[in-house]
Amino acid sequence: MQNNKMTRRGVIVGGVAGLAAPAVWASPSHGVRRNVSGFAAMDWRDHFETLTGGAIVADTKSRALHFWSEDESVYRLFPTSVPRSEELTKLGYTRIIQKVEGPSWTPTPSMRERDPSLPATVPPGPENPMGTHALHLSWQYYRIHGTHDTRKIGRKSSDGCIGLYNEKVAELFGLTKVGTQVRLI
Repeated sequence: MQNNKMTRRGVIVGGVAGLAAPAVWASPSHGVRRNVSGFAAMDWRDHFETLTGGAIVADTKSRALHFWSEDESVYRLFPTSVPRSEELTKLGYTRIIQKVEGPSWTPTPSMRERDPSLPATVPPGPENPMGTHALHLSWQYYRIHGTHDTRKIGRKSSDGCIGLYNEKVAELFGLTKVGTQVRLI
């Protein structure tokens, strides 16, 4: 005759089996995809003919920014925020035309149209959505800039710009110069 009495060992073994069940069902054999990082190194030659002036590729799909120095001695990969929608995204070739430490922020006309309550301008400081540094691109209103809101990095959260953590945009700011070539893909 079998003893149906619950034992402490039986409860522990049953509990461990219950905890393991979600991992079994989340395995690739059950059709659930694992979270794989898109942060993989790129080759600049896939995007530019030369590295004259250095180069940046901002990848909106993997939410990563790649930087190469002109002499290829420096390669950096930074996590970014990207535009919220394709309508706000401009893709193609541009370049850095101005570098600003402690930028102020002025909403674009289309931002003010969508939200008339936006302030006319926000001076440098912790309330400024541009963060501590901004790299102005040759496309009007487009920037690579920092952010004080670190929750935005890795997400579709901008109105068209590429955002980086403040400490990362400061590093990129130091590596780039006016004229650095940029490609958004």
